[in-house]
Amino acid sequence: MRQNRLNNEPKQQASQMDKSMSQKAQTTQFTQTSPYNILVTGATGFIGSRLVLSLINRGYSVKALSRNIRDDGNNLKFVKGDLFSQNELEAALEGIEIAYYLVHSMEGDKNHWREFASRERTQAQNFLKAATKAGVKRIIYLGGLVNESLELSPHMKSRKEVGDILSSGNISVTQLRASLIIGAGGGSYAMLRYLVERLRIMVCPRWVKSMAQPIAVDDVVEYLIGCMEKPVTVGKTFDIGGREKLTYEELMRLYAAYLNKNLFVIQIPFLSTRLSSYWVDLVTPVKASLARPLIDSLVHDTVVHDGSIRSMIPIPLKSVREAVHIATEEMKLNPPPEEVKENRTSFILNQKLLMISLLAMASIGTTHYLVDDRTDVYQIGWIVVSGLWFIALLSSIIFVNNKTRLGYLIAGVVSWVTLPFWLFDNYYVVFNDSIIARPPNLEMTILNFVGVVFASLAIAASHNVFHKIQSKQFRGRPV
Repeated sequence: MRQNRLNNEPKQQASQMDKSMSQKAQTTQFTQTSPYNILVTGATGFIGSRLVLSLINRGYSVKALSRNIRDDGNNLKFVKGDLFSQNELEAALEGIEIAYYLVHSMEGDKNHWREFASRERTQAQNFLKAATKAGVKRIIYLGGLVNESLELSPHMKSRKEVGDILSSGNISVTQLRASLIIGAGGGSYAMLRYLVERLRIMVCPRWVKSMAQPIAVDDVVEYLIGCMEKPVTVGKTFDIGGREKLTYEELMRLYAAYLNKNLFVIQIPFLSTRLSSYWVDLVTPVKASLARPLIDSLVHDTVVHDGSIRSMIPIPLKSVREAVHIATEEMKLNPPPEEVKENRTSFILNQKLLMISLLAMASIGTTHYLVDDRTDVYQIGWIVVSGLWFIALLSSIIFVNNKTRLGYLIAGVVSWVTLPFWLFDNYYVVFNDSIIARPPNLEMTILNFVGVVFASLAIAASHNVFHKIQSKQFRGRPV
C-alpha cells in the first residue's frame, strides 16, 4: 500500500505541475515569436482588411491571403492562395502558428446560391487539412450568431457547419459568433443606410420585429485580436454583440433619427426572405445575393445569451448610434472606388432627362382630360386605368428621385406601356382608322405625338441609368 502511494506521488506531482503550467500559459499574454507567423484569410474583405491594419499597428507582422497577387507593405506580406487549391493553401500556411478564418461565399449568381453551402464546406475542409499539415497551432473563426434550438436558414446553417468542420481536427479553434456588424463597407450597414435614406415609407416583412444585438466593426476586430492575445479563449466559442438589444425596425428608426428623418413602417407578414432580398436589390446597391444571407440572419433573434467574453476581453463597447456615426463619417471621408468606370456626366444627364420626361408625361396625361372631347374617357373603366397609370407614374418619379433601380424599372415599364397607347390613339393619322376609340381632335393628336417623344426619351434614359446606377451608388455620398 505504502509502495503504491509512493509510486503515485510522482504522478500526482507531475499532474499538479502540468496543471500549474497550463494555468500559467492561460494567463500569459501572447507574443509573436517569429515574423509573419500570423495569417489572415479574407484579408481584403470588410473585416479582414481592418484586422490586418490593426494587427500591423500593434506591431505584429502579418501574412495576408489573397487570390490575386498584391504588393507587400510594412510588416505585411501578401501570399497568393485559393481555398479550393490544396497546394496553394499549404504553401501559404507554411510557418503559420495562428490563422484567422474570415471567408464566406455569400455572393454570386443564382447558381452560386444553390451551391454556396458545398463551396463553404469544401473551403473549410481544405483549409483544415492544409493547416494540420503545416502545424498551425490555433484557428480563430468569425461566424454568425445562431440559435441552435431553432431551424436555421441555409446560410446560417452553413456558417455553423464551417465552424464545426474547423473544430473537428486537432487544432485548437476559437469561434466568435456575431450579430449584425455595423461598419463602413459592410453589407448590414449598406442595407440599413440605403433603405432608410431612400424610403420614407417602408414596406417590411415580419422579420423587422426580430431582436438583434448590433456590434461595431471596430469592436469585432478588438475581440478577434483579444482572442489571439489571451490564451484563456483557446478552444472556446463566444457570442459577441454590442451594448443594446433592439429590433431591426428600431434600428432603422434609430438611423432615421440620426438623419433627422421621419420613417413610416408598414408590415406585410407574407413577404418572404427571397422576395425581401429582391426588394433590397432594387431599392439599394446591395445585391440580392448578399441581401439574402443578411436577411436570413434576421429571421430569428440574434442576441448574446452568454457574455463571458466581456470579462476575458474587457473593451468599451460602442453604442449603435456611435457605430452608425463612425461608419457614416468613414464613408464620407473614404468612399469606396467604383467597380466600373463610367462617365459621371452621362449618368447625371440621363437622370435629369428621365425626371423631365416623367414629369412631362404626367403633365400630358393630366392635360388629356382638359382637351379631349371624347366622352369615352369618362367611363369608369377608363378612369380606373388612368388612375392606376398615374399611381405607377408617381411611384416611378418618387423612386427615380431617390435614385433606386426600382424607380428606373417602374419608369421603364410605364413608358413602354404608354408609348404604344399614345401611338395607337393616333393610328388614324396614317391608316385613316381608329383602334382605341374614335379619332381624337387636333389638340389631342398633337399631345399624343409630344407624349410619344417624351415616352421614348424616358425608355432610353431609364435603360441607361438602370445599368449605370450600380457602378455609382456604392459611394458614401449621394450619387
